[in-house]
Amino acid sequence: MTDIEDIHSIQLFVNEFYDKVQHDPLIGPIFNEVITDWEPHLNKMYAFWNAALFGVPGFKGNPFARHAPLHLKPEYFAQWLHLFRQTIDQHFEGPMAEDTKNRAELMAVMFQSKLFRADGGTSEIIV
Repeated sequence: MTDIEDIHSIQLFVNEFYDKVQHDPLIGPIFNEVITDWEPHLNKMYAFWNAALFGVPGFKGNPFARHAPLHLKPEYFAQWLHLFRQTIDQHFEGPMAEDTKNRAELMAVMFQSKLFRADGGTSEIIV
């Protein structure tokens, strides 16, 4: 296996990850209810991860604002992270792969923290 190296690596893990998400019995219905056309979402995720990992400009958006109305529970974040880590580990190894998983975990913690403050939400934050 190689490390995450470029946009092609990003497209591979984003496509595979969201395929898993769409078919997951816990979080799939949440995504599938909100996203009816996956191509724009996937393109946005390519740009997001390209900016996050390699500093390539091109991502525009507010991910938290898109997720806030969904009333997400801690178990959804745990499953999202499980699928994400699994996808990265199936295809990549190395410092960038580890950094990518760490960034996903930080995003999950940040989202949950914001949701907790916004909603009076959950009593559990994934660490």
